[in-house]
Amino acid sequence: MKIVFASNYYNHHQSPFSEAMYALIGDGYAFIETMPIEQERLSLGWGESEYPPFVKQSYISDEAYKNCVRIINEADVVITGSAPEAMVKDRVKAGKIVIRYSERPLKTKVSMVRYCKMLIRLHQYNPPFSKTYMLCASAYAAADFRKFGCFKNRCYKWGYFPTAKHYDDIDELIARKKKNSILWAGRFLDWKHPDAAIEIADRLKRDGYDFEMQMIGTGEMESTLKQKIRDKKLSDCVKMLGSMKPDQVRSRMEQSEIFLFTSDRYEGWGAVLNESMNSGCAVVASHEIGSAPFLIQDNVNGLIYRDGDLDDLYQKTKLLIDHSEKRRGISKKAYETITNEWNAETAADRLLNMAEHMVKDQPIRDLYRTGICSPAEIISDRWYQSRGKQQGSRR
Repeated sequence: MKIVFASNYYNHHQSPFSEAMYALIGDGYAFIETMPIEQERLSLGWGESEYPPFVKQSYISDEAYKNCVRIINEADVVITGSAPEAMVKDRVKAGKIVIRYSERPLKTKVSMVRYCKMLIRLHQYNPPFSKTYMLCASAYAAADFRKFGCFKNRCYKWGYFPTAKHYDDIDELIARKKKNSILWAGRFLDWKHPDAAIEIADRLKRDGYDFEMQMIGTGEMESTLKQKIRDKKLSDCVKMLGSMKPDQVRSRMEQSEIFLFTSDRYEGWGAVLNESMNSGCAVVASHEIGSAPFLIQDNVNGLIYRDGDLDDLYQKTKLLIDHSEKRRGISKKAYETITNEWNAETAADRLLNMAEHMVKDQPIRDLYRTGICSPAEIISDRWYQSRGKQQGSRR
């Protein structure tokens, strides 16, 4: 079996899956990196000091590009993410298996002109009766692609799979976390809404809670956030720690009881959700984050709030502070979700099984009923708002 994964760059979000796949099929696996990593991400600790043998860089020379295209054409199955369509067009024309890998395509409202252009391109790249499938790296991807009439009954759950750590005693890790500690991590961008975390801190302080909130990151909103902390007199309980490398962020997660994930629909997946759950955090996440409906079972292994609803976010954060046993139970379930289900090893095992069925032209729709590689349901953007209104009417 020869499987190729072609995407923009090889990083700590992609490497665990690739390493797991390489462990299963050895030299039958290759990852093709199609562009160098941007300097901004390199400064945040992305990238590898030394590439493993299965990584091929298509952009370093014309010869390297041609060799990568050859590897793609000779593979049994190709997974393609942010990669030039020219690299796989011959496979599609030849009726060979191509598995697309995408976050939601409609992160923003688009004009009719742009929608038509996207529609034409999607159908051009995935013509009728072609052997193209979709791995959805967002719970909302299947619904978006349905709007284009693409990948009907060919969408499967996927995601990003950062390293899943296994702790000797998860109960002990959760028990020694700092009391009432809250963490926010990401780039300080408008659509990630770091200001929402500061608003929650302000409400907690006004209500008399003793807590500490740490915020990791840099970005265009940094000076505004620092000023807001000063204006609200939160410097004693809100600490901005600047940028950190991925392993340093994980260390902070391991020390924190609660993780706030406040992004909106621009957050295609959001790998910090995997990482914070794996670190035994009780997460409160916006419903529009691509990974949230896949990873979180609300009120079991995390809490989901209505995007943009600060009252909902505050009530759920306060709930976790007020009820320590509930918080610890959610934290442990979060850890188990990642270590037992949503991890690179499971993804590699299931993808390989799916690929083998595809090559033999066997059905794949019923291989898995839940989790990775199971059929992706059609989920509306408004599923959580509608549920919230129904719950409100019953109270």
